[in-house]
Amino acid sequence: MASPQERHVIFRRYLDAVGLHGMAGAEAAGLHATEWYALSLISLDGALTSGELATRTGLTTGATTRLIDRLERAGYVRRTADPSDRRKVVVQPVPDALTRIDQVVAPGRRKIADVLARYTPEQLDLLFDYFTHAAPAYRAATEEIRKHTRG
Repeated sequence: MASPQERHVIFRRYLDAVGLHGMAGAEAAGLHATEWYALSLISLDGALTSGELATRTGLTTGATTRLIDRLERAGYVRRTADPSDRRKVVVQPVPDALTRIDQVVAPGRRKIADVLARYTPEQLDLLFDYFTHAAPAYRAATEEIRKHTRG
C-alpha cells in the first residue's frame, strides 16, 4: 500500500498526465487550451449563450467573443439567435466538426478503456462515483482560485 506521500505524488502525476493530454488534444485540433475547454463545454452541454460560456470559462465577455470567433472560423461552432430571447447569441456545436475532435481523442479513449477494463463492475462504480464528485469539487476550487487572483 502506498504511503500518503506516495499517494500525493501518484495523484499529481495523474493530474499532470490528464492536463498534458488536454493540451496535446487542443494542439492537435489547432486550438488553444481555453478554446478546447470551451468546445468541450459546448459539446457536452449543448448550446450555451456567450454569457454562460464567459462565466463557465472565467473569461471576460470580450475575450469570450474572440474565443467564439476563433471557434467559429475553425468550423467547430456556429452562432444562432436564442429562441427565447432574440437579443442573445447562442453558441452551438457543429456536429460534423466534433467528429474531428473524436478522432483526436480516440487514442486516449482507447488507452483509458484498456485501464478501466482491469476493474470489476463494483470498482468501476467507485471510480465513477469519485469522478462524479471530484469534477464539481475541482470546478469550485477553480472558482476559489479565480476569486483570489482577481482580488
